[in-house]
Amino acid sequence: MRGTVTIFVKAPRAGKVKTRLGVGIGMGRAAALFRIMTERTVAEAVKGEWRTCLAVDPPSAVTGWDRLWPPQLSRMAQGPGDLGARMVRAFSAAPPGPVLIIGADAPGLRARHLRQAFKALGRADAVFGPAEDGGYWLIGLSRRRAAPGLFNNVRWSTKYALADTMKTLPQYFQVEMLESLQDIDVAKDLSALGARSTMPA
Repeated sequence: MRGTVTIFVKAPRAGKVKTRLGVGIGMGRAAALFRIMTERTVAEAVKGEWRTCLAVDPPSAVTGWDRLWPPQLSRMAQGPGDLGARMVRAFSAAPPGPVLIIGADAPGLRARHLRQAFKALGRADAVFGPAEDGGYWLIGLSRRRAAPGLFNNVRWSTKYALADTMKTLPQYFQVEMLESLQDIDVAKDLSALGARSTMPA
């Protein structure tokens, strides 16, 4: 059964996206960098045999932005609530089969990572792509078994996000991990990637 990759994206508007990064490099530059990362993430995510769709925020941005988000990709609004509530909604909205959710702020993500994640879900209930800051750049569920209480009480945007999320999975779930990648949340993350030279002016 073919799987689904859902990319969580935000309209790259200055002061509305990557605000923690914007504190260090300026809100306009942070939005421009997020736009570049979004383009690269989408380009990788459409290289496979899976379905690719976009979960968009704010809801008003579901239409438009066709030069950034390919119009052939289906779109849905992320909707209200914290990140966990929005991801539960995206999992529920996807067609039958395994589902991967990714963001657009891990520049090292490649299509091969998505293939590896789907392969892992052939034998596991859940898969994570851990980020170096304690969060994660990918979560996937096989959806063969239910995961009630998923994302309850997760401390988002902290070093505990991955550990907290794993605690919300049923104890009998088999979980696999992909390689760790660096995501871009604050200015020092750019230094770790050597990315300052490629930032938009």
